[in-house]
Amino acid sequence: MVQKSTSTAGLRGQVAGETALCTVGVSGSGLTYCGYDVADLAANATFEEVAFLLQHGELPSQSELDTFKQNLKQQRELPVALREILERIPKTAHPMDVMRTGCSALGVLQPEQSFAEQDEHIVNMLAKFPGIMNYWYHFHFSNKKIDTDSNADSIAEHFLTLLSQTKPSELHINAMQVSLILYAEHEFNASTFASRVAASTLTDIYSAVTGAIGTLRGPLHGGANEAAMALISSFTDPDDAEKGLMAMLAAKDKIMGFGHAVYRTSDPRSVVIQEWAKKISEEVGDTRLYDISERCEKVMWREKELFPNADFYHASAYHHMGIPTDLFTPIFVMSRVAGWTAHIKEQRANNRIIRPNADYIGEEPRKYQPISER
Repeated sequence: MVQKSTSTAGLRGQVAGETALCTVGVSGSGLTYCGYDVADLAANATFEEVAFLLQHGELPSQSELDTFKQNLKQQRELPVALREILERIPKTAHPMDVMRTGCSALGVLQPEQSFAEQDEHIVNMLAKFPGIMNYWYHFHFSNKKIDTDSNADSIAEHFLTLLSQTKPSELHINAMQVSLILYAEHEFNASTFASRVAASTLTDIYSAVTGAIGTLRGPLHGGANEAAMALISSFTDPDDAEKGLMAMLAAKDKIMGFGHAVYRTSDPRSVVIQEWAKKISEEVGDTRLYDISERCEKVMWREKELFPNADFYHASAYHHMGIPTDLFTPIFVMSRVAGWTAHIKEQRANNRIIRPNADYIGEEPRKYQPISER
């Protein structure tokens, strides 16, 4: 057997490229976009400003923002053929499969003919992703063919309007803005790296994003907010949560929503969304899930020094906003497409095909034997 080198499994700790888009665990609260602390952006910016920042490297002027938002509004309506495809996707499909198929279909119906068009197609995806998930959802679960061209001022409001089919509260709009900002970008995570690998082959932007969605579909990358919802909703109160977690820890069960591959003491996104989860639970007059979440956080830190990641407090926040649990991860897609496409642009601007080596751990060289001699 060939001796392998001392490479790090999963590329942990290995530098795989350069980016000007994001830092993780380096400065400020622990996460920055183009030099801006995510906590600062979450407190003051809109998601559209952040999406523009990631695409262009600078925050927009008022006129640039107005133009960007107008372009987004003009692209919300889904093509008839795409709606027909969504109608044919089974009701039993996972919404992440719907997003993956919807993105791929969009690339067939409105293809990127050249890289000079990439900004137009990025707007197209940002504008249409909320409609893709909501059209499929309402067709199969509400027996409605909804109009995906709302008059909402923002992507956050647009998504919530399509989902509830009514104007959402300002608190919910603001909370969704923050959520989209927190999920927009996170350096070379698995799905982003997948998009860059695809982009390095000079494939079209829809293929690269479809690959990213497929990567996020995996439970070790996406879905932690859904798993967190299943966890906290299984407990009756904080005391029951502590008892249940202690039993899970004793059985060495995996507990989703805690710890992170890069952060060591806290996830800066969790700190921000926790405040909104508390506000929303107090608004609806039901703090049970929030209180359970707080107790889970205390137990996991006390027992394992594990902290909640970005997904954990999102679970109760989304739930009290009336969002079905199966749609939690597709919201991640709706946001992260801003980061994925920014990385695709960055990869294209200074491209070399990504082709790492592998350590061979198989058999030594050998000769073919006729079947009669085996």
